[in-house]
Amino acid sequence: MKGLILSGGAGTRLRPITHTSAKQLVPVANKPILFYGIEDMVEAGITEIGIITGDTGAEIRAAVGDGSRWGATVTYIPQDAPLGLAHCVLIARDFLGDDDFVMYLGDNLLRQGIAEFVERFEADRRRFDAPTLDQSEAAPSAQILLAKVSDPQRFGVAEIGASGEVVRLVEKPVEPPSDLALVGVYLFDPSIHEAVATIEPSDRGELEITDAIQWLIDAGKRVRHEVLDGWWKDTGKLQPLLEGNRLVLETIEPEVRGSVDADSLIDGRVVIEEGAQIINSTVRGPAIIGERTRVVNSYIGPFTSVYFDCEIVDSEIEHSVVLEESKVLDIARVADSLIGKQVLVRRSETRPRATRLMVGDHSVVDLA
Repeated sequence: MKGLILSGGAGTRLRPITHTSAKQLVPVANKPILFYGIEDMVEAGITEIGIITGDTGAEIRAAVGDGSRWGATVTYIPQDAPLGLAHCVLIARDFLGDDDFVMYLGDNLLRQGIAEFVERFEADRRRFDAPTLDQSEAAPSAQILLAKVSDPQRFGVAEIGASGEVVRLVEKPVEPPSDLALVGVYLFDPSIHEAVATIEPSDRGELEITDAIQWLIDAGKRVRHEVLDGWWKDTGKLQPLLEGNRLVLETIEPEVRGSVDADSLIDGRVVIEEGAQIINSTVRGPAIIGERTRVVNSYIGPFTSVYFDCEIVDSEIEHSVVLEESKVLDIARVADSLIGKQVLVRRSETRPRATRLMVGDHSVVDLA
C-alpha cells in the first residue's frame, strides 16, 4: 500500500500566515502539522509516500526532504492549480500505479492515527482472496472515515443506508442528510482511477473526491466506512488550529532539556527544548518552549507552544501558538492567538501613546 498526502492549496483561511508559508508546516506542539501525517503513514507500515505540492512546494520539499528521517521514501508531485482532491489522485496516477493507497489531507490531525483504519481495510479485502468465500458480497473498493459534527454544511457528508453501507455523499450540502462529515483520510483500490477520470468538475470548478466516491457507489462498488472514536481537527482555520495544539499538548510528557533558573517555576506538563532559557518566569503546562527560545520575566500559560529562537520578555501568553524567531516584549496579555514567523510584538514608549499597527492583508486584530 502507498500513501498520498495532499499539501497543496493556498491556505486562505489562515492568512496572513499562509501568504508566505505552507499551512501544512504551521507547527502544532512545535511540530509541523504535515509531519504528524507522515508519522501516521509510517506507523501504519506505509513507507512509499507521494506528496502533492502547490505554490509552497519548495518549502515543503526543504522541510520534508527525501523522507529518510522517518524511514520512508517521498516522491513530490506538483499540482499547477488547486483543482480538487480527485484531481490530486488523477495527477498521481504514475506514482500510485495499481496499488491500494491511503489519501491523507496534510492539514488534518487525528488523535488515533490511521494504523487500525488501514489494517481493517486490508483485512476486509484479504477476506476475498479465499477461493471458497461466498462471492455475494464484494470486497471494498474504498473506505472513508467519518466524524459526527455540529455543522455538517461545511463538509462532505455521508448518508448511510439501512444495511450500514454508504449510499450517498454530498459536498457541503445546504440540507445535510446526516451529521457525519468526511474526515480527511481515504483508502482506495485502483478502481478510483477510473472514477476520477470520468467525473466532471463541480460548480466551483474542482474535481471533488465525494463525486468520485459516489461514482464508485453508483458503479456497484462497495464503500465501507468507520466513525471516528477520537478527536479530529481540520487545522485550516485559527480556532481548530489552536484546539489541535491544545489537544496534542495534553498528551505530552514533561521534559527539561534547556535551562531553568532558580527564580523560575515550571508547573505541570511542560517541555523545555534544547538551548531554551527560562529566567525569572513561570511556565504552566501543558506547554512547550522551543529550542534556543528565551523566556524572561514572563508567564507562559497552559496550551501554549513557542517555537524555536523566540524571545518572550516581560509578557504573558496563554492558549497561543508562536512561530519561529518572533519576539513578544512587554505585552501584558496575549491569549487565543497565532503569531507568525519573525514577528515583533512590543509596547512602544513613543508619545503620544497610541496603538500603532503595521498589519498585512487578511489579518485580524482584536484590541481590549
